[in-house]
Amino acid sequence: MPGGRLTQQERRRIALGLADGLAYAEIARGLNRPTSTITREVMRNGGPTSYRADLAHRATERRAHRRRQVAPRGAEAPEQAYGRDAEAVREYEEAFTTVMMASGMPTMMARVMACLTLTDSGSLTASELVQRLQVSPASISKAIAFLESQGMVRREQGERRRERYVVDDDVWYESMLASARGIAQLVETARQGVRVLVPGTPAATRLENIARFLDFVSESTARAAEQARELLRSKPEATSDGTATPRSTSG
Repeated sequence: MPGGRLTQQERRRIALGLADGLAYAEIARGLNRPTSTITREVMRNGGPTSYRADLAHRATERRAHRRRQVAPRGAEAPEQAYGRDAEAVREYEEAFTTVMMASGMPTMMARVMACLTLTDSGSLTASELVQRLQVSPASISKAIAFLESQGMVRREQGERRRERYVVDDDVWYESMLASARGIAQLVETARQGVRVLVPGTPAATRLENIARFLDFVSESTARAAEQARELLRSKPEATSDGTATPRSTSG
């Protein structure tokens, strides 16, 4: 498959494919590109309903220009720990960010979450995030506030009174509980609507069905999160293909 940056012509073909309702994989096959490249391109530039080829091309050129300005002349990519490939890490971070965006997380929040998750320490200061992501402090502050509300990050006091933003190992457990609580609030609101719209009427019946469905989802989510939490405390065991499977620490 061809490498390198997408051309303006390829972006126009992506826009045409989206307009025709084609799946990312189908568009990728037509361009002889990886599906992940198309997914990342679309999600970084407005999503499937707002993607515009010319705007996406200009935005990419601006990002590349900013990176060239930030990097000192002749400077190489910073050395990665454990002998990691810096370019592979960068590409993976983009892919990880894209997947979170596709699940509904706003762009900046997804970028901050990916950046924190992929650091070995699991924590960074606001200034470190600003430097790594090349965005304003206000953007970082807004993203952290959102992630905190979702139970995905927490703050702790660091050196020189600098706050550090931390992603704990049980971040997804906390996130699932926050999601369950949010759904439970929808359930209560829907049931309030049933009383307002008079039980038995078409609109009230619709709301009652919504409440019953979401109530089941909320309870199931919280229960599954509690049951799966043990996986976060288990040590991964390497398999023959180099991946890891959880190994329980009990018994």
